[in-house]
Amino acid sequence: MPHPLPDKRKKINVLQLLPNLVTISAICVGLSAIRFGYEGNFELAVRLVLVACVLDGLDGRLARLTKSESPIGAELDSLADFLNFGVAPVLIMYQWALQDFQSAGWIAVLSYSICCVLRLARFNVDSRMDKEDTGCGYFVGVPSPAGAVLVLLPMVISFLFSDLPLAAPSVIAGHVFLVGLLMISRIPTYSFKQLSIDRGNAKFFLLGAGLMAAALLTYLWATLALMTFAYICSLIWAFRSARKSRNTKD
Repeated sequence: MPHPLPDKRKKINVLQLLPNLVTISAICVGLSAIRFGYEGNFELAVRLVLVACVLDGLDGRLARLTKSESPIGAELDSLADFLNFGVAPVLIMYQWALQDFQSAGWIAVLSYSICCVLRLARFNVDSRMDKEDTGCGYFVGVPSPAGAVLVLLPMVISFLFSDLPLAAPSVIAGHVFLVGLLMISRIPTYSFKQLSIDRGNAKFFLLGAGLMAAALLTYLWATLALMTFAYICSLIWAFRSARKSRNTKD
C-alpha cells in the first residue's frame, strides 16, 4: 500500500504573524487619522498619528524578538510608514489650516510627501547596505516618524494655547515644506537606537521614562510640545557635534 505523500506546506506559528498584524493595524490607524481629520476631529486625528508612531516602533522589535523578519514584513513596514508619516499628517494639516491657501498649500503637501517617500527609499537602500547609521550614533536626515511629529507641531501648539490666533496659511505651508526638506537633508540626527547609559543609572532612566509616559497620558499636548522642541534642539546639537567631530579629524 503506497504511503501518502508528505504535506509540503509549512506551518507557521501565529506569534510569527504578530509583527505584520501590528503593521497592518498601524495602516488602519493612519487611514482612520485621515478620516477623523476630514471630519474635523483634529485632536483625535493627531492622537492616532501618535499611536501609529508607537506601533511603528513595536513591529520591528517584535519581528526580531520572534525571529520572524521577512522581506514582505519590511515592505509592509515601509508602505505603512509612507501612509502614516508621509500622507496622513499633511492631509490633516491641509484640512486644518490650508483650505484657504489651496494652490500653494497643496504644493507644500505634495513636496512633503515626496520628500518622505524619498527619505524612506534612501533609508531602505542604506539599511540593506548597512549605511543608514553612520556608526557614530547618527542618522542622515530626520526620520519619517519624527518628521510627522514636527509637521504637526503648529496643531499641537494650537491645542495647548487655544486662545492664540492661528498662524497665517503661508507660514503653515512654509513649515510643512521645511520639514519635508529636513527629511531628505544630509544633516546628522541622533540615533536613539544607539543610546547607551551606565548600568548604575538604569534605574533613573526607567524612572524618567515612566514619568514621561505619565506626563503624556496626563498633559499630552504640553508634554508633546516640549518633547518636540527638545528634539529640535537635539538636531542643532547633533549638527554642531558632527561638524566639530569632522573638523577634529581634519
